[in-house]
Amino acid sequence: MSAAQRGTDRPSATDETRGAEGPAAVPGSGTASTAGPSPLSVPPSVPTSVAVPGSVPVPPSVPVPASTAVPPSVPVPASTAPYTESGALSLPRQRQDPGSGPAIFTLLVIGEDATDAFTAPWFQEGGGPRIRILRARNLTAAGRLLTDDVHCILLDLPDVLDGLRQVLRLAPGTAVLVLTDGADDGRAAEAVRVGAQDHLARHEVDAGTVTRAVRYAVERKRADLAHRQLTETKLLAQENSRLERGLLPTPLLDGASLRFAARYRPGRSRALLGGDFYDTVRAPDGTVHAMIGDVCGHGPDAAALGVQLRIAWRALTFAGLGGDALLRTLQQVLEHERSDDEIFATLCTVDIAPDARSADLHLAGHPAPLLSTPGAPGSVPELLPYTEGGPALGLLPDARWQRIPVRLRGEWSLMLYTDGLIEGRIGQGTQRLGQDGMVRMTARLLAEGLRGEELLDATLTEARELNGGELTDDVAVVLLERPKRI
Repeated sequence: MSAAQRGTDRPSATDETRGAEGPAAVPGSGTASTAGPSPLSVPPSVPTSVAVPGSVPVPPSVPVPASTAVPPSVPVPASTAPYTESGALSLPRQRQDPGSGPAIFTLLVIGEDATDAFTAPWFQEGGGPRIRILRARNLTAAGRLLTDDVHCILLDLPDVLDGLRQVLRLAPGTAVLVLTDGADDGRAAEAVRVGAQDHLARHEVDAGTVTRAVRYAVERKRADLAHRQLTETKLLAQENSRLERGLLPTPLLDGASLRFAARYRPGRSRALLGGDFYDTVRAPDGTVHAMIGDVCGHGPDAAALGVQLRIAWRALTFAGLGGDALLRTLQQVLEHERSDDEIFATLCTVDIAPDARSADLHLAGHPAPLLSTPGAPGSVPELLPYTEGGPALGLLPDARWQRIPVRLRGEWSLMLYTDGLIEGRIGQGTQRLGQDGMVRMTARLLAEGLRGEELLDATLTEARELNGGELTDDVAVVLLERPKRI
């Protein structure tokens, strides 16, 4: 279809590598198109005022003949004649503000455009979206025009498939159309399989077809990108879940005369692992070693550091290290692995003798465990001594930690926990549950006969209810019990 046949539907002036703004040019000539009569010509030197033959200035509202020059910055509607019904020249704004007119899409045409199908500066059908045209002869020229405001690319290249692959590498987030001769459906289908959103037949090029093709291609690309992002997010979440689940400890208590239960709730939304950590193992001599700790801060970095400390604790424990020497070594691990000198970790370790009648307690800035003796008449849960505890790991380079001996009698229950459990609020005020509140709550639950996992579940449930919702900090709770008879 020639420029003359298109008539007033699409003005013929355009720019090879720039679009509607500025002097229009036909590839290779630097002058206005000569493919046929053009309703408007746009010489580069025309001033901003409208001129008629004879160099007589005429206001924009005065009717002028078809040879009248138009300022280069003024686009002309593609769906209407360049004149209004009254004969006045229509000078629409180049771009509408959001909400003030039709949407504007930018289409970059890459190729020779031998039939001058895309010489118009823009396409528009009725009151629909306006399709602004940019042109580039080849991919090298197109690279200079591939900016964020290009919504769609149309390829008119001899080797369209090779060009398509290059475009997908250059602009992976931009919709792509391929221009075909109409009969080559096989090449068009292959282009869509490679990554194009659709194809457009050369003989079907008009305002309506181009407008619909660009709109649909842009929406398909958005849907493709959204689907890909959703799939990648799901895969990443699955990988993270498998990783975090694998990093949670598996207690090694074979042969021990103790029952073990634990609950873990990270403060991060949709996470399985937080900055709290715990572990329990039984040494060859029958001693049961338990620990619980808390890395300051939240997020994956705190979680990773907590895992490193837990694994280091297990390795050092099996190597026979314990007490103050073990804590000093863990502090060295923390100092080497932390990302900031301000990061520290609290820790509580308990070493229970093989006969389960005594234990050694070490506290590094951590809350003291809760000891209960349900079998003893009139006994109430009590916090183990914490006045002799030492500082958190990572605070003082020459810190030392004292051993705190603990006597265990008959049937007993020892609960280790992180501060996320006791820092929850009570009601709407600023009051916290605190250790005293936790002691009273646990005493009541024990009096109701709750033990093991039921006790931990009830404790966490009541703490959340008192808080008025989920606890915001990481929470870890470990329960070791020695029943009256095994």
